[in-house]
Amino acid sequence: MDNSQLLKGILEGCVLAIIARCETYGYEIIGELENAGFEDIGEGTLYPVLTRLDKNKLIQCRRAKSPLGPVRKYYTITEEGKRNLDDFRKRYRRISASASSVLFSEKEI
Repeated sequence: MDNSQLLKGILEGCVLAIIARCETYGYEIIGELENAGFEDIGEGTLYPVLTRLDKNKLIQCRRAKSPLGPVRKYYTITEEGKRNLDDFRKRYRRISASASSVLFSEKEI
């Protein structure tokens, strides 16, 4: 099974969770994901996710000059995004528990 298909299903929720902590920008989000153990998350993976979240009004974006130079896009979560994140967490816990009970069961069939 291709890891990218498995990752795609949870990446939006993880990105929302990072943005829910505080206003942030793309490279910082990539760093948080890498620190959490996600591998090979680059701009080409992250920015389409951010675009979808913005289009669906789950986050909002503002542009501001970076202390280190060019203009950056800073992201914050919206109220709709908070509701969506809460729902994602509930669904993820249920699915994760169900999958774990099947995948790691010692019971023979």
